Amino acid sequence: MEFNSVLAMVLIGAIAGWIAGKLMKGRGFGIFGNIIVGIVGAFLAGLIFPALGFTVGGGTLASIFHATIGAVILLFLIGLVNRS
Repeated sequence: MEFNSVLAMVLIGAIAGWIAGKLMKGRGFGIFGNIIVGIVGAFLAGLIFPALGFTVGGGTLASIFHATIGAVILLFLIGLVNRS
């Protein structure tokens, strides 16, 4: 993986984390926490979704959509763990 692709994934993950925080009101961790969750969600989505055959196309908007789904799922799972 090249540095440019890692940097792009971090930036897209940051945007996705912010969007996921807005979508999952009450389950977020503040702006910086949601950005971290978005970055981790982007990495997870980049690994899991292609293996499952889930694709939404190419480009930046599709990557943001993918990463946002991964971040929302991650926020949901973290919320479940924190409640128990």
